[in-house]
Amino acid sequence: MRIANLTGRLVLVADELALDVETASGGRFGPDPATVFGAWDEFSAWARSVDVATRPDAVAFAATELGAPSPRPRQVIGIGLNYADHAAESGLPLPEEPVVFTKFPSSVAGPDVDVRLPGGTVDWEAELVVVIGRGGRDIPEDEALDRIAGFTVGQDLSERTVQWQATPAQFSMGKSFENFAPIGPAIVTLDEFADPAALRISATIVGPDRGETRVQDGSTDQLIFGVADLVSRLSRTLELLPGDLVFTGTPPGVGAGREPKRFLDAGETLITRIEGIGAIVQRFYA
Repeated sequence: MRIANLTGRLVLVADELALDVETASGGRFGPDPATVFGAWDEFSAWARSVDVATRPDAVAFAATELGAPSPRPRQVIGIGLNYADHAAESGLPLPEEPVVFTKFPSSVAGPDVDVRLPGGTVDWEAELVVVIGRGGRDIPEDEALDRIAGFTVGQDLSERTVQWQATPAQFSMGKSFENFAPIGPAIVTLDEFADPAALRISATIVGPDRGETRVQDGSTDQLIFGVADLVSRLSRTLELLPGDLVFTGTPPGVGAGREPKRFLDAGETLITRIEGIGAIVQRFYA
């Protein structure tokens, strides 16, 4: 099952077709993509009985019409240094516990957006994002996967100068500018993946001359703390709420880890892909 936000309305998608949920359910579920997570078990049971491809009321859509599939999360949680090879490029030891920070919810954006560069050191971080369905506290690890709605693609954009400008570092401020948490194009339930623990993840920069540079190319099977482990650990402190986002970390290849360092420039486009989910696109301007 794939769910998305099409011009502000909750839809089920299959290939290039979208089915409006409110209309198809006869009003059983509303049109607001943000509210569906509060009734996730009921909604997902209904949605799995629907074949979008055979519905005469399914319509074609363009990727540029999609918004953030969880548009108003109450919590956006980030995990740092969660790939061993990314920790190595950062010159830091492997964490013994998850490194947790937040991206403020006002930074959440859809999958196809323009992003203003607030400084000269904006970096990219391709991430698998977990969307919470039925959350809670003190979730056992063996129940954690049942508490999530699914996966989506995310970018943890970071203004490194702001991130590191104070002592201690201002992680959340450097990561929360407008459109610095783009997600999408859809939320994909775990049953759609052959192996949800091993998904290829990549980031590519396209220059103004249309030349492409693959800057990240990894697999989620390299996560130090896997999805179920993260959800369980986080819930020991936080109440995970329906629609919350967990950015699970990034593989190696970020700009700050390069020699010389390399950051995003005006006129460049960033394309982030995750196997089985799709791609998100950001265009950068000064």
